[in-house]
Amino acid sequence: MDTLPRQHRIRQSFDSAAQYDTAATMQQVAARQLFAQICTKLGTKAPARILEIGCGTGFLTQLLHERWPQATLIATDIAPHMLKRAAQRVGEAVQYAVLDAASPDIEGPFDLICGNLVFQWLEQPKAVLARLAGLLAPGGVLALSTLLEGTFAEWQAACAPHESGVPYYPSQQVLADCVPPLCSGKWQAQTAVQPFASAHAFLRHLKQTGAAVPRAGYSPLPIAALRRTMQRFDANGHYVSWQFAYGCFQRPVRAGVFVTGTDTGVGKTFVSACLVKAWNALYWKPLQSGLAEEEGDTATVAHLAGCAPTDITPPAGAFQAPLSPEAAAQAEGQCIDVQQLELPSKEPMRPLIVEGAGGLMVPVAEQVMMIDLAVAWGLPVVLVARSGLGTLNHTLLSVEALKQRGVALMGVILNGPPNPGNKQAIEHKGGVCILAEIAHQPHVTPDAVQAVADTLPKWEEILWQG
Repeated sequence: MDTLPRQHRIRQSFDSAAQYDTAATMQQVAARQLFAQICTKLGTKAPARILEIGCGTGFLTQLLHERWPQATLIATDIAPHMLKRAAQRVGEAVQYAVLDAASPDIEGPFDLICGNLVFQWLEQPKAVLARLAGLLAPGGVLALSTLLEGTFAEWQAACAPHESGVPYYPSQQVLADCVPPLCSGKWQAQTAVQPFASAHAFLRHLKQTGAAVPRAGYSPLPIAALRRTMQRFDANGHYVSWQFAYGCFQRPVRAGVFVTGTDTGVGKTFVSACLVKAWNALYWKPLQSGLAEEEGDTATVAHLAGCAPTDITPPAGAFQAPLSPEAAAQAEGQCIDVQQLELPSKEPMRPLIVEGAGGLMVPVAEQVMMIDLAVAWGLPVVLVARSGLGTLNHTLLSVEALKQRGVALMGVILNGPPNPGNKQAIEHKGGVCILAEIAHQPHVTPDAVQAVADTLPKWEEILWQG
């Protein structure tokens, strides 16, 4: 059995893959798909500084350089020979460096960090994602592709009952938990099928592409067993499935959070005031309705948190009727232009508390819900929920909606009498952090806000460190 550390074996395997370019068909497919998703995520923004990890022989590097030739592009790989081939493909306008993606020792910030089919080789992927996310500039994008569990399933079936040696690729369930902290985005899966002339051709392909490093502790099949496996593989059609996943994640463009609730009246405004006080934050309520019955949340937060006038951004839309923003605007013969709802850019390093209206699925305009604004703004969400009976359904549905849209969830704040059972269920079933539990406040006053603010985690304690 080979006793070399796995990372050294991976480096050797890729360094010796002299026929990589001609054999790596699916690697090129994945590179083009990842590049397309990067372009969609960035839109019209041109990245000034790009870091590519695991560049191989430069499939993705070439696409990046051709699209953004003026960008400073640093292409890295663990295998020095791969870097030489990338330089031959792309040219010397790109910078090249030997770098282990598992411990990226490089200075940021970068507007784009990307890597094609390198994620599956990482032994501590969540820690690596956090480190890479820390190298992003505000609004920067982290884009990765990976192989998933089920890749080469046909070869594994042919090997049964013996082990196939195929590496342990992450499952979709595991991958869903591998998201860079407080960045918006999600993983998307895709399947591709590749035919081979024979089992010999498939095994030769693995060696040519440097992907023949087996899982740790694997013992090769005896010759007779390998022969039978190859015969079964050929008899079943000699093709394999590739399971890919692509993830594009974006760092918030500024410091701040989007405060929403599981329902109307769960305490969003009180919590917003507490966060403003605890974090010395700015405040913005983009859409306010119900002004015919009350002075509005902006005035309430300003009073409770003791905000200076310059700490408050006025609402972009203010309406009289106590209805959803869309219905309240229609009642006054108006239509909300969501294109005008842009995040305030003042003091971008100072936290901004953005308070939503109602819950996530409250209508804002035709085919636009409050959750769509959360997606567009890209701020991590603080979800306010009741602590008592009925909260599990509302809270877990809200958490699931945020995850489905790729919105980062900073955590949940439970408002009301302590309920350890509900707290544990939300943490476990929703896979979320409970940021705080706020007891019932008999009197909502500035002193009450100050008392709660003193118990909340500090911004620096929960801030994703960039």
